[in-house]
Amino acid sequence: DFTLQASDGSEFKLSQQRGKIILLSFGYTFCPDVCPTTLVELSQVRARLGDAAKRVRVAFITLDPERDTPERLGIYTKAFDPTFIGLTGSAEQLAYVRTMYGVMAEKEAVAGTAAGYLIAHSAYTYVIDPEGRLRLLFPFGLSIEEMADDIKQLLRS
Repeated sequence: DFTLQASDGSEFKLSQQRGKIILLSFGYTFCPDVCPTTLVELSQVRARLGDAAKRVRVAFITLDPERDTPERLGIYTKAFDPTFIGLTGSAEQLAYVRTMYGVMAEKEAVAGTAAGYLIAHSAYTYVIDPEGRLRLLFPFGLSIEEMADDIKQLLRS
């Protein structure tokens, strides 16, 4: 279990999400490629699920709390889907959650850019079932159809 601050100012506690499938994605709002692609794909997965999407929640956990304020996370995630939620916390809280899921994230300085740095990071979506158990890992690049089919299976079980 973990607790982080949601982009709307509320507390997000994983154990309080029982009954829903939670799709956890780790990233940051300045990410030039993987993060926006992942969120577009998860939005398409939710669309493919139809009414069943009401039982699926996407949570985007920041890897860059220095720049990703709750407000910025909220604007960013809602641009992909109004139901998506951005999550942040203290450096210690975020490190704990990254460790729990084996997420790799490393800051890399990039000279000559407005961003100043990028974050190299692992690119999986972690699928938590309605009972709160980690059931699947979706690697970056998995098709929308495969993700939707896997989620439908979990919703039936």
